[in-house]
Amino acid sequence: MGDRIDRHRRFLLLGGASALALGAVPARAALDPTPRQTRGPFYPDKLPLDSDNDLVRVDGRAALAAGVITDLTGRVLDPSGQPVDDARIEIWQCDANGRYHHANARQAGRDPNFQGFGTFTTGSDGRYRFRTIRPVPYPGRTPHIHFRVVAPGTRELITQMYIAGHPGNANDWILRSAGEARSRLLVEFRPADDADAEQQARFDIVVG
Repeated sequence: MGDRIDRHRRFLLLGGASALALGAVPARAALDPTPRQTRGPFYPDKLPLDSDNDLVRVDGRAALAAGVITDLTGRVLDPSGQPVDDARIEIWQCDANGRYHHANARQAGRDPNFQGFGTFTTGSDGRYRFRTIRPVPYPGRTPHIHFRVVAPGTRELITQMYIAGHPGNANDWILRSAGEARSRLLVEFRPADDADAEQQARFDIVVG
């Protein structure tokens, strides 16, 4: 148990550049903006006391969240490809049983060990990192993670990230609403390099 807690602390401390080995964005005249998506009905109506970037462990509870633990990383960029400093990123998603932490969501079977909501603020390199679970489907929706990005000098961005190749994507009306731009919301999930996770995914976000 002590080793697992130590790994958890290292994860939180390594949320910056030293924890990531992300490649540079190819030089382009302009990057396409990340498509905007609906906020949805289940943005937390009461923010949890524990809202750090590790969603699979709740303060005061020994057990980890159910689900496939995923190392989710990326960068926040402006349209010229430059990293955005001091961007606040919020993510929220349902637990492995398809339950959100929201008063109007179905609560029966909710995983008490899943934080459900997390935050991270970028540094000068624009990088972010979360430890969460691979998103799961629930009736009417393909697997997804909600993002809210508030960056200096830009309009608030609310979007959603999806699993590339998931069979539920074809019938998800919110994903389909992005039209041809929906490819910029699809992310590959691969085996993780980090021992603290089972899978990893990278989602770069362009604001502005």
